[in-house]
Amino acid sequence: MQGNRLFEITYLLLDKKSMTAKELAEHFEVSVRTIYRDIDALSLAGIPVYTTKGKGGGISLMESYVLNKAVLSDKEQENILASLQGFHAVSRSEEATLRKLSSIFGKKEESWIEVDFSRWGSNTEEKEKFELIKQAILDKKELEMIYYNSSGQESKRIVYPLRLIFKAQSWYLYAYCKEKKDYRIFKLRRVKNPLMHSKRFSIEVPPIDMDSIMYQNEVKIEKIILKLDHSLSYRVFDEFQEEEIKKLDDGNYVVSFLASIPWIYNFILSFEDKVEVISPDFVKEQMKTIYRNALLKYE
Repeated sequence: MQGNRLFEITYLLLDKKSMTAKELAEHFEVSVRTIYRDIDALSLAGIPVYTTKGKGGGISLMESYVLNKAVLSDKEQENILASLQGFHAVSRSEEATLRKLSSIFGKKEESWIEVDFSRWGSNTEEKEKFELIKQAILDKKELEMIYYNSSGQESKRIVYPLRLIFKAQSWYLYAYCKEKKDYRIFKLRRVKNPLMHSKRFSIEVPPIDMDSIMYQNEVKIEKIILKLDHSLSYRVFDEFQEEEIKKLDDGNYVVSFLASIPWIYNFILSFEDKVEVISPDFVKEQMKTIYRNALLKYE
């Protein structure tokens, strides 16, 4: 307990430059005598702390002092701050830690990342869902939720949340499902009304093999080949990896990639009339059926 208090006293003095013993005592809810003992301990540890008497006096650190950080190189300090910026962008929960370490390292706090999980024009629901699930993972607490599978079927699940994974432009929750008695992947957009229970769980996290888990979830993965019009260049390079793209002599594109069924049908429809399915044949036939049924609605 004293060690934590000594660290925070050092941080407060770095941040505020000077504080009285009474202010520190009130902050930590201890006696003034305890604060003076802490100051003695800091001094013995080599921290250049000193006191001045009279009006405007107080407890201060040497003007040019930065907490000894010789065990960390400048690059390591920058990496730590950059990582915290990433966490802060995701959850907004690391601001105090970031501010403390920036002060301790004597470095300017630079913001380099902004992460927004919500759709354009949406409210803060997605961010709040992400934050709640993240906290359930860290606290190892059961999570209750409503989940909609790829066919739109609704089910109530109670899971042990283990990891949040970003893959193929979507966020997924990797969890142990108590109903299925197995590890499962849940697409975050299909998770509704998550509720963190007070009941904690203890379980080993096995290595994550996304492809095999997708198969366990009865999600069929197929290699898809599409021909896309040259006017879709912006989407081609936004949504596919370089090795998946082949540019044709006429300026159009052929893309080859792995995708889940039935997700792929809506994806193909998003290209409107500027796409042609090359393979597999069953996807080509299903798209014909979808287009025919759609056309009947307008005849």
